[in-house]
Amino acid sequence: MKPQENLVTVCGHNTTMLHHMLAHYQYNVEEFFVVLYAHHKDDPVIEEGKRILEKFNLKPHKIAIEEAFNWERVTELYNETTSLKPDEWWIVSDDDELQLYSKPTYQIIDECEDNGWEFVTGGFLDRIGENGEFPKITEHSNIWKEMPNAGFFRYPLSKAEANKVTLLKGKHNVVPGQHFIQFDDGSTSWGKSHPLRYPTEKNFTQVHHFKWDYSVLERLRQVSKTKANVSFAQEYQLMYDEIVKSDFKIDITKPEFMFQRLGNGHYHQLHTWNDLRKKIVTI
Repeated sequence: MKPQENLVTVCGHNTTMLHHMLAHYQYNVEEFFVVLYAHHKDDPVIEEGKRILEKFNLKPHKIAIEEAFNWERVTELYNETTSLKPDEWWIVSDDDELQLYSKPTYQIIDECEDNGWEFVTGGFLDRIGENGEFPKITEHSNIWKEMPNAGFFRYPLSKAEANKVTLLKGKHNVVPGQHFIQFDDGSTSWGKSHPLRYPTEKNFTQVHHFKWDYSVLERLRQVSKTKANVSFAQEYQLMYDEIVKSDFKIDITKPEFMFQRLGNGHYHQLHTWNDLRKKIVTI
């Protein structure tokens, strides 16, 4: 019997990718927990989020009215939600992340249960449009085709953390950004290996990050000015400055960005993934 798979996401200032994220996961997730993160009770995110969820016969798990760009609170919302089912498995995905696994997730979960592993990790792959441009995306877009270039530019440009916890038992908490597990003793799951982690040699989840559409440029500028989290603000400012320098494009010919043009999502298409895995786990 296939194990129960839940998914948690927090959808905030940008609902552009929510439709595509739900469509990506709908066939292997039994229960979706979508938190709509609004800044006031009349925030259009609420009605727009509800409209998209209705297309999938879903309703918001929770509507949170919170300070803009407060990632500590966003992290609390993720952890509060997964703790509702501490013994079940959860996919943890921001609304612009489409995860690809080396094999079906139920097979990975079965292996975890047999071996005492309790979480699965991966790393970010940055998706960008033709010629390194930031395309305008709608619900009707084929994002795999309109953002066909997969590479690794965010870390080289802004030193943003590239690790990601993608699948976990609900009893575990994540750190801000969901990059690592936060253990009760104050330690995290950072490092090349951990006794509770599914071996990265068997699966290192590809987190295809469709953040880099046209709308991200204004968000980068807004976040860079926020006082809610200074480190995130500095990272976003670095990223924005680098994009401005390159005339609002990403140079897909740069070898260090390791770009490859991909078709529709398939884990084994990416030839550079093993090399990227070895790099990301050391970040």
